[in-house]
Amino acid sequence: MKVADLLREGFEAIGGGADIDPRPPRVTRSAFWSSGHAPTLIAAFLYFDMAFMVWVLLGPLAPEIARDLALSPAQKGLMVATPTLAGAVLRLLVGLLADRIGAKRTGVIGQVVVIAGLLAAWTLGVRSFAGTLALGGVLGFAGASFAVALPLASRWYPPEHQGKAMGIAGMGNSGTVLAALFAPALAGALGWNAVLGLVCVPLSVVLVVYILLARDAPGRPAPRRLAAYLDPLRTADAWWLMLFYGVTFGGFSGLASSLTIYFTDQFELSPVTAGYCTAASVFAGSLVRPVGGALADRIGGATTLTGVYAAAALALLGVAATPADPGVALSLFIIAMLAFGIGNGAVFQLVPQRFGGEIGILTGLVGMAGGVGGFYLASSLGLARQITGGFGPGFLIFALLSLCALAGLAFVKGRWRMHWPAGVRI
Repeated sequence: MKVADLLREGFEAIGGGADIDPRPPRVTRSAFWSSGHAPTLIAAFLYFDMAFMVWVLLGPLAPEIARDLALSPAQKGLMVATPTLAGAVLRLLVGLLADRIGAKRTGVIGQVVVIAGLLAAWTLGVRSFAGTLALGGVLGFAGASFAVALPLASRWYPPEHQGKAMGIAGMGNSGTVLAALFAPALAGALGWNAVLGLVCVPLSVVLVVYILLARDAPGRPAPRRLAAYLDPLRTADAWWLMLFYGVTFGGFSGLASSLTIYFTDQFELSPVTAGYCTAASVFAGSLVRPVGGALADRIGGATTLTGVYAAAALALLGVAATPADPGVALSLFIIAMLAFGIGNGAVFQLVPQRFGGEIGILTGLVGMAGGVGGFYLASSLGLARQITGGFGPGFLIFALLSLCALAGLAFVKGRWRMHWPAGVRI
């Protein structure tokens, strides 16, 4: 199987909707789009894109904020990690809410909270480290959008197209590219506090589009008693999927939040140049998420993740060795982000196959684990910098976590193939 074929199929799912189910008979190119509700899928992508843009906003702004507020390396790391942790915790709550009142209404509530919080921060100003943590907590609602966008899109599509649908909706994490590209330059020209107000404009526009286009899928499971939503945690498979996503999405979000700090501190690049380096890395990881879903539809999620963890571990081990050249470091980060992006799509090809009836709460639980992984990576890099004077130990530990995930996958995938429903690609 050629890599070019997989890339073509992944991106045809975005632009042309090519069906990649290898089982005969071959269906038409429009089968993917006609099998679900395209306006909802587009609305979920746009909503997720804007939410992710503001979720990681403190990362690109960190050099300017740290200079103005005289933050230590550990404080910088905790500042950019706080939205990730808040998003992780809130994803569980938002997942529960999405299952009870519907994903669309839950998304509107979350976006209104984020816009109100950003407007308050812009108007009143953020003048202390504690203020940055409070803002990070509000931005956690943007990170919790994960538990809205993916169930909203997924419920419209049949199992054979789950990887592509979840991949396209999840490609909204490309919003991190927008933050890395534009936030440092705007902060340099207008001041970082002004950026907090400016981002409310695209957020509001997309919120209106979302309200007009998005629809909850028919046949949504009826609300159950609260305790029943946590029943999946009684199964080992839920914990395995949480671990696997904790590494893939944790790596993606942790790097997206931290790379601007890394390039400014490690190589003394300007915030704008560091933002471009971050954007290149994040763009790579975002772009291939639907490819990861398509690849998992073709060869199975577990098989895809095997290559993902090996590649990510090798790339992060290279970064941990502290390259002397920023170009080498950037190349290694792009490799790691490509691996993590593919892995994100692959994990969420597996989730609805195993937990289709609890997709809302599982999205929240698995997403929460991804946020915890991102919080650990971002905060540990700042702590490593303060204690050792370098970022290497933080990257080294996360590389070892990737290898642990690889070992766990090897352990569990045989049992999955024996006990999961027949016809499910693992």
